[in-house]
Amino acid sequence: MKLAVVGGGSTYTPELVDGFARLRAALPVDELVLIDPAADRLEPVGGLARRIFARQGHPGRVTWTTDLDAGVDGAAAVLLQLRVGGQAARAQDETWPLECGCVGQETTGAGGLAKALRTVPVVLDIAERVRRRSPDAWIVDFTNPVGIVTRALLTAGHRAVGLCNVAIGFQRKFAALLGVTPPEVTLGHVGLNHLTWEREVRVGGVDVLPKLLAEHGDAIAADLRLPRDLPARLGAVPSYYLRYFYRHDEVVEELRTKPSRAEEVAAMERELLEMYRDPTLDEKPALLAKRGGAYYSEAAVALTSALLGDTGEVQVVNTLNNGTLPFLPDDAVIEVPAAVDARGAHPLPVRPLEPLFSGLVASVTAYEHLALRAALEGGRDRVFQALLAHPLIGQDATADRLTDTLIAHNRRHLAWA
Repeated sequence: MKLAVVGGGSTYTPELVDGFARLRAALPVDELVLIDPAADRLEPVGGLARRIFARQGHPGRVTWTTDLDAGVDGAAAVLLQLRVGGQAARAQDETWPLECGCVGQETTGAGGLAKALRTVPVVLDIAERVRRRSPDAWIVDFTNPVGIVTRALLTAGHRAVGLCNVAIGFQRKFAALLGVTPPEVTLGHVGLNHLTWEREVRVGGVDVLPKLLAEHGDAIAADLRLPRDLPARLGAVPSYYLRYFYRHDEVVEELRTKPSRAEEVAAMERELLEMYRDPTLDEKPALLAKRGGAYYSEAAVALTSALLGDTGEVQVVNTLNNGTLPFLPDDAVIEVPAAVDARGAHPLPVRPLEPLFSGLVASVTAYEHLALRAALEGGRDRVFQALLAHPLIGQDATADRLTDTLIAHNRRHLAWA
């Protein structure tokens, strides 16, 4: 079995490789090929990947290339983890929205739209080349904004499933708090990518969410950086991305007074790449845990093995709504538990979503529809409409100013600008 990773020069990659090495019984990989246009990053990342496989006794072969077509040729699955414009573009996404009093973040608000506009055309080009070279390959998308990118892939008819590590992160945290193993915990995870709530936490078929909040509410609230009583008032544990909505003004003030996350990550990446160049390093370094993407490898292995092994296992994924949330269009992409087999992801039934959540989900879904249209068709008016529709913006003068600033900062990545 051949797997390809597009964006294989990312400092994330050793996390993914470590998962492939440890979990090879679930996903037996014969060849892992790392693909990236940045040859200077591929060499240290690929070298460490080979040493991780060797240290763990994995018989598979690790290769790397800057040639996308050659890299995906014959692949059973292609994982996407690319960042168009690199950390420099991310730094802009996190900075210029603050000038208008809006959250500066790479996956939501104006910064998230900028990332979508840069990313969707590139991903669709990659997917078309995958379809030509390996028509039966599955595309697993970890590239943000996952919901919009996955919707673009599925709308274009590609065999694709979106993946995020928020759900597996909650599963692991809750298991540790409850003193059980992660497989014993199942989540009532529902919403859109980076806009989700855990409405149930089941152990042995029993919902222990009230117990979890009563006994560990302080720890959960501290992780989310939200008030201790808010999850109980919601009757659910929100994703930490909901802080951008529930505490928007507070977050804006924080972001104005500290370095951007992009600056922190860029410094970390430089340090990680130096570590990766050490020929004696043969395991992922502890610093990588601070880079983000915790448990990404295990979620990716579980999803890919279910797709290729036709297992029907339940995974939390991003896939087409198709009536699961009846107030959304069928072609919306939602993030819910789904049975995953060789035909794709099939969402499990979801109890009706409370108005407290459904209104925000519907609003962001409308924004994502407009964002995808802007990414596919271009044009200032389409960018403006997407920004105006976003619940974190919603004012015409602000949307107008953000539109011009977004285009100015991203012109070289926008074919129509």
